[in-house]
Amino acid sequence: MDWFEDPSTSAMAFAEVLGNDIDRVVAERSAALLRRARRVLECSGPVRWAVKEPTYRTAARVPALHSALFHGLRASFHDVHGDLEPAAALPLLDELDLPTNTEYLAELRHVLTAAQP
Repeated sequence: MDWFEDPSTSAMAFAEVLGNDIDRVVAERSAALLRRARRVLECSGPVRWAVKEPTYRTAARVPALHSALFHGLRASFHDVHGDLEPAAALPLLDELDLPTNTEYLAELRHVLTAAQP
């Protein structure tokens, strides 16, 4: 089991590999920090929504991270261990500047919309 999939380690693991540094990533935007952020965001689906949402919101301010955020949101919805709050995720998805032909974008928007109360 991966550190992000294990509820006993996911919050700490996510904080250590990205959550604690997201403000630095946004401020510096160095190639190395952006590369790390992209990789973490893409595989962050299993992390509890309450843990990752603040980091996702901060990362959304960096266009270079939008694609990785999309993949993180998609994994948050579809992954077996994924965790997501559709009511909060849909506006975040709408903030991302993604090509209109992004694979699975329309489908993710549809399922998040359908999951609204």
